[in-house]
Amino acid sequence: LFDAARRELWRKRIATPQRDYAATLAAITALVARARAQAPGTPLSIGIGTPGSPGLDGRIKNANSTCLNGRALQTDLEAALGQPLALANDANCMALSEALDGAAAGAPSVFAVILGTGVGAGIAVGGRVLAGPNGLAGEWGHNPLPSPTDDERPGPPCYCGRRGCIEAWLSGPAIAADHVAHGGAALESLAIASAAAAGDPACAATLARHTERLARALAVVINLLDPDAIVLAGGVSLRPGLLPDLEARIAPHVFGLADDPPLRTRFALAAHGDASGVRGAAWLGHALAPPPPR
Repeated sequence: LFDAARRELWRKRIATPQRDYAATLAAITALVARARAQAPGTPLSIGIGTPGSPGLDGRIKNANSTCLNGRALQTDLEAALGQPLALANDANCMALSEALDGAAAGAPSVFAVILGTGVGAGIAVGGRVLAGPNGLAGEWGHNPLPSPTDDERPGPPCYCGRRGCIEAWLSGPAIAADHVAHGGAALESLAIASAAAAGDPACAATLARHTERLARALAVVINLLDPDAIVLAGGVSLRPGLLPDLEARIAPHVFGLADDPPLRTRFALAAHGDASGVRGAAWLGHALAPPPPR
């Protein structure tokens, strides 16, 4: 809950109900009720960040929280909450938050990446979310990994039904699977990062492969969009040394920069951490709020 000056007044975080659409609606409705109780008598705007995005018919598509797919999430929530609300892809919300007052504040164009259980991205230009006519702007995670090596073809399966998606290579679970595929123990990505920091060569090699793949994937973004800033968020982004390793590897994959460094793109970690998407959703909701009475 924020005031009009973007000062945080209250927050609450709960676990997302798994594979249960009705429970998801109930959880959001309960959270909004608790927020309203913090400001009794004050009309509140509401913004929602969601995996996936609404299609032309208003139903969610491309969400890795698959219980949302095919559902009229915005319509159902507006009916449950009794008011209009803003709804956008969570990575788009994160891009907006970081572009307005986060790690990329003031940057004309921002590409914001979430590296976590899934992989997504959003774009903000001039302090506004770029969604596109199909609602697909920033759907970076479900493009094929660029320049795959022979041992990267056809790539691991992705929940979307394809193989070799960027998400299937760069998410936290993907790091764990790649470590096992190269003879390592069954470890979660955070444990791999900790072991690598402690000097484990196999874990360090796993992270090196991940960074190289991330460099290839982001080089395509620079070739296509050339954003002023790229902001990384999500649990995977927090592993020690990721940003300097990434910056050291990416230039050779950017068109025309192999022999002409330095790369001028600014890289940063999200200033607002894993709350950044929620903050961006709040600003989207605020844009719907009616002007105060005179």
